Amino acid sequence: MTNDGLDQATKNSTTWDVLNAAHAMLRTVVRGVDADGWTRPTPCEQWTVTQVLQHAAGDQLAFAAAITGGPGPAENPFAPSGTLDADPLEFLDTSLLAAADAWAGIDATAESAATPLPQGALAPRIGAGACALDAAVHAWDIAVATGQPSPLSPLVATELLFVARDIVEPLRQYCAYAPVVDGSDGDEVAGLLRYLGRRPDWKA
Repeated sequence: MTNDGLDQATKNSTTWDVLNAAHAMLRTVVRGVDADGWTRPTPCEQWTVTQVLQHAAGDQLAFAAAITGGPGPAENPFAPSGTLDADPLEFLDTSLLAAADAWAGIDATAESAATPLPQGALAPRIGAGACALDAAVHAWDIAVATGQPSPLSPLVATELLFVARDIVEPLRQYCAYAPVVDGSDGDEVAGLLRYLGRRPDWKA
């Protein structure tokens, strides 16, 4: 899906539109990784593309498990093995579908929804936004590591930054996010990446 398509999906966004857009980004970049791309370094320090994929998929399963009480990831998303026996896209889709189905069962107007984050239950827009933020940023990680265009658009980045400001600061103490990277050029995508501790001009 192109950035224009993602922008159209989020112009009058609901809680789930942004999540669907983020999932589409992650599917698109995983589909674009060539056979030699899975061992390349990424902006996630010391992790390969395979490890980022395993982490991203595990996080989506963790959100689904928190909501439904179903099974979570088979391995610790924060210690991915880097060895993947399954087809990458099929492996990812299992997690994305589980998360999407779990969030679809939540009333967007509900007071709160369970999450695997240390903060616990959050308002659905923030909880689903956190799930979307995870997928979208790791889509960017994989894209820049494998020479693909950034999947993030200014509109999506603006929505995700709104969510990030609500959830990221408490998570920095758990090393889930690096410190903010200094710099400002007025670009929404770069602003989101810097806030999450990533350098927008990262190169392998």
